[in-house]
Amino acid sequence: MQNRIIEIKYKQYPSPDALPAEERQLLEKAIQATSTAYSPYSHFCVGAAVLLANGTTVTGSNQENVAYPSGLCAERTAMFSASAQYPKVPMRKIAIVGKNADGELCAATPCGACRQVMSEYQDVAGENIEIILYSEGGTVLLFDGIDSLLPLRFSF
Repeated sequence: MQNRIIEIKYKQYPSPDALPAEERQLLEKAIQATSTAYSPYSHFCVGAAVLLANGTTVTGSNQENVAYPSGLCAERTAMFSASAQYPKVPMRKIAIVGKNADGELCAATPCGACRQVMSEYQDVAGENIEIILYSEGGTVLLFDGIDSLLPLRFSF
């Protein structure tokens, strides 16, 4: 028997202002996307913005439904929309942010289903998708690919 360790590697920035320009702009688009969330049940708005290899940004927000779990997370809304509008254009980055019932920005980490969808699109792209997460206290976490968020993932 051997003991193994799974590491989670990421960069932490003290605020969105400390991010490189491209990542900061993508996070700002994710923040704007929270305003299109339909969340009458949770009152928790999530926005996501996906940057494609062709320079296009596609946004999405969470969409709830009384017939739970018929709604869809912001991440999958953005990624599925990007894939439908721009088939075969690789996704390079995704930024994700939450807004609580008081309208304050807060952390929103991807659920397992969203992580698996990111995993597949990363495999299709043939390179890592950078993941930008707004975190508690206004810090920002930057992950270089899905493996740190979804170790031992399904893959083809």
